[in-house]
Amino acid sequence: MAERKSMIKIKPKKYKAGDTVKVDFIVIHPMDTGMQKDKKTGKIKPANYINDIDFSFNGETFTKMTVWESVSTNPYFSVNFVVPEEKGKIKVTFKDNMGDVSVKEKKLKPKK
Repeated sequence: MAERKSMIKIKPKKYKAGDTVKVDFIVIHPMDTGMQKDKKTGKIKPANYINDIDFSFNGETFTKMTVWESVSTNPYFSVNFVVPEEKGKIKVTFKDNMGDVSVKEKKLKPKK
């Protein structure tokens, strides 16, 4: 399993309980369709793309996505989230068609 570089950003940076924030997520991934040739070898690259993404807060899923190979290299995803009263972690779990699973977490601390 290859751990993929990824990043979660929450916008705006200052928020309180009840606010709607934007959760941006980007991952470094080739998103190969299985239809491209390797420039060095001339052989077709095998398909390698993210196919499932799960956004959760404190273990409870708030958004799930099924993604296809046609999404661009190093994909960027953005979802809205209503900030709850309690502190916790937003966790993004993503899986590709090769079976690799990666997780990225970001603390969420609403201002009072």
